[in-house]
Amino acid sequence: MSLTGFTRTRVTPDHALLTPDTFVRSSLPGWSQAACIVHISPEMGARFMMYTVEMQSGSTGQMSLLDIQRFAYVLEGEVALEVGGARHTLWANNYVYLPANTPHHFAAASGCRMVVFDKPYQALAGMDVPQVVLGHEPDTPSSPLMGDEALQVRLLLPDNFSFDMAVNTMTFAPGAHLSLVETHVMEHGLLFLQGGGVYRLGDHWYTVQAGDVIWMASYCPQWFGALGKTPSKYLIYKDVNRHSLELLS
Repeated sequence: MSLTGFTRTRVTPDHALLTPDTFVRSSLPGWSQAACIVHISPEMGARFMMYTVEMQSGSTGQMSLLDIQRFAYVLEGEVALEVGGARHTLWANNYVYLPANTPHHFAAASGCRMVVFDKPYQALAGMDVPQVVLGHEPDTPSSPLMGDEALQVRLLLPDNFSFDMAVNTMTFAPGAHLSLVETHVMEHGLLFLQGGGVYRLGDHWYTVQAGDVIWMASYCPQWFGALGKTPSKYLIYKDVNRHSLELLS
């Protein structure tokens, strides 16, 4: 409960910092007996949706829209997934990529939290569409960003042109930071998983910590430096592998 009206949350035309004290739960089509916290959406100016789903015993989920691809990452608990005639159990740090128009069904027998990214799929002429991807983030190989061993990146989706989205984790050793202020065409959705530090977004500087969500529009200047005595880690989405001119058609 806020007695002062103070919050670290800030929403601007080209970026947003969204903190847990301001999260509001609601319902979304396709999710039954589940609470959804919509963090990033077209109403904000984004070209994708990012939301957290809080499930309980009896909660279910499926896609209710055509031509929308989905990436789901389990934050805590476990959830059953049925897709392609097979049943999988996903625990914390398991993730799944579901291509557009792929029938699937999530079902929770107990409490579970997932972060979900939904995005319209942009097909590429002559390119096969992606297949379902299942993975466990800690088992995914990591590599240093630009040769910096203190900053490790894990690519959770294959790096090929059939995918028009990428989802990675980035882990910063205490004191590690991005080597430059990035300004680029991709937009981002980001969830801090652990630790924290200072994030520059545009001309603003924000303290950030686990549980915070960030939206970065195309060409928003961005930089992060980790603070504290333990590693900092976040999950980050971006659009990739497509010409922007396709969005004008």
